[in-house]
Amino acid sequence: MKLYTINTGYFKLDGGAMFGVVPKSIWNKLNPADENNLCTWAMRCLLIEVDDKRILIDTGIGDKQDVKFFSHYYLHGNETIGSSLAELSLTKDDITDVFLTHLHFDHCGGAILREGEKLVPAFKNATYWSNQQHWKWATEPNEREKASFLKENILPIKESGQLQFVDVKEGISIFNKEITVKFVYGHTDAMMLPTIQYKGKTVVYVADLFPSVAHLPLPYIMSYDMFPLKTLQERKSFLQEAFENDYVLFFEHDPASECCTLQTTEKGVRVKDTFKLKDL
Repeated sequence: MKLYTINTGYFKLDGGAMFGVVPKSIWNKLNPADENNLCTWAMRCLLIEVDDKRILIDTGIGDKQDVKFFSHYYLHGNETIGSSLAELSLTKDDITDVFLTHLHFDHCGGAILREGEKLVPAFKNATYWSNQQHWKWATEPNEREKASFLKENILPIKESGQLQFVDVKEGISIFNKEITVKFVYGHTDAMMLPTIQYKGKTVVYVADLFPSVAHLPLPYIMSYDMFPLKTLQERKSFLQEAFENDYVLFFEHDPASECCTLQTTEKGVRVKDTFKLKDL
């Protein structure tokens, strides 16, 4: 098995929304905001090569939305899925599976592209993976969350015939016994966290359970989370498990740090070391 970081660029989101009840006087030291109160965040995906499969976890925001949409998010950086794959001598056609942790636009927008008037899978040879519980949640969205579930990112996946569902079963194996799934329900319903046995370590793609190293303190919960008290319980349980088992956390949104290990301090579980995935 081999793991590769796939960078897809950066975008900006409101700092207050990203840090919830934490005052700006505190969070601004962690990820300084611009004059519009916006902070920069990564959209970092993960490529798994195992057996005869090339599995891409999440796809970033994509490029098919209109100018008005992108004006809210200030996309920047020179890296895309295509350019990151090209560094590995791969193209989108080489991807066999696209695993979507959840269907918010910054995680699945790159799964679909626009060809003229048509919306088609960006990875034409891949099986796309979600789960039935989250799919229903995303396609019948509540009023608070529906702006994050864009039908043009979601419905064409099913229409293509390339969609399959993972069973909602904690610890279920996918692809092979070294890759399993954790399910969490605070950020959005049935978000999936791929958990990978790699080089003697357990690597967890933490998606939006922990967007960045700065979100490790328990109260640092995004305003985007649908059920913040559930997130609090999930984070507390996960951090203890991760510390006790020496997990490596792989961050999707941290603008600087790809991975970290954990340690206990008088303030609770905190970051120990940060490093790039290639250095694991």
